[in-house]
Amino acid sequence: MKNILVLCTGNSCRSQMAHGYMENLQDGLANIYSAGIETHGLNPGAVAIMQEDGLDITHHTSNNVTEYDGIIWDYIITVCDHAKENCPYIPSKDAKRIHHNFFDPSKVVGTEEEKHDAFLKARNEIKQFCQKFITEELA
Repeated sequence: MKNILVLCTGNSCRSQMAHGYMENLQDGLANIYSAGIETHGLNPGAVAIMQEDGLDITHHTSNNVTEYDGIIWDYIITVCDHAKENCPYIPSKDAKRIHHNFFDPSKVVGTEEEKHDAFLKARNEIKQFCQKFITEELA
């Protein structure tokens, strides 16, 4: 079974959504982990927007990447530029490293509708990325 790490700054929003889709869209092909270079807890907006798509991520935890020392990764996926540029070195010589800087909906200031639309946009982009990743890399 492959080990996949999804990495973001605070492991609260984008990496949590990707973790949810990666777990849900593949059938036992990989162990999915998500982490941050910091831990910020689960973002309520991310939890809510995933629930709208039928996925419950409330059982997820916000983890620091150092908590996974010793795991041999097959894939390390960074989902924001900040994590890619500031993450400590993760020793996993054979890991395929993939980067996609997703828009950060947690930074949007505006009406509730504007914030919802931001989370919806990010969620849909992340879902599409995960579907493509699973088809091209795991299936």
